[in-house]
Amino acid sequence: MTNLYTNLDQTNIPKHVAFIMDGNGRWAKSQGQHRLFGHAAGVESVKEIIKTAREIGVQFLTMYAFSTENWNRPAEEVAGLMDLLVQAITNETDDMHKNGVRLLTIGDIEALPEGCVSSLKEAIDKTKDNTALTLILALNYSARWEITNACKLIAEKVKQGVLSTDQITEDQINKTLNTSMIPDPELLIRTSGECRISNFLLWQLSYTELYFTAVQWPEFRRAEFIHAICAFQQRERRFGLTSEQLNEHK
Repeated sequence: MTNLYTNLDQTNIPKHVAFIMDGNGRWAKSQGQHRLFGHAAGVESVKEIIKTAREIGVQFLTMYAFSTENWNRPAEEVAGLMDLLVQAITNETDDMHKNGVRLLTIGDIEALPEGCVSSLKEAIDKTKDNTALTLILALNYSARWEITNACKLIAEKVKQGVLSTDQITEDQINKTLNTSMIPDPELLIRTSGECRISNFLLWQLSYTELYFTAVQWPEFRRAEFIHAICAFQQRERRFGLTSEQLNEHK
């Protein structure tokens, strides 16, 4: 490991880190380039963050890649993003597989263009048995859509008599969400200086530590990631308890 890792507490690495990758367009504009130039540069940040996560022992990474609201962006940008997504998945699947990275998705994937769906399904199938790191791409995702969909599924089970209202618990809701197969994030990182969560994992972020940085996503690389992890390690996670109660259980 490089000197970047010397300040890390290896006993306190978050198991699951989520990212809102913000600032690609603004970064491109500052470079005098088209917004898609920023999105392409952002792919390089994704690759470096995945590599770093594997090196330090993060087990799950969730990347907010495309929200349901992003369809409202200019058609040219949306089309370019879809092409970039297919290209990135096609180019990186072999490396992900070689490095033990498993790919999953959350969101309404079937509503994406056919080429995207096909590339995603191929990559998911090829990497399904990998265990070094799980990469979750949030695509055509919104937390309100996810929660609404979960409500519909649970209501249908009640209607069919499979489930009683007394059985609608937090655990039941967890099992019905897109993220039923992964733990809640311990750390959420948002780049580019925006301090909001933008309809992302609203249920799952209940006790997540939030980290906001002014660094734009194309410039968020290994050093910035390690700095965020170090900041996480300085926080006391109480989950509704007092500091004294936590100390009693140590």
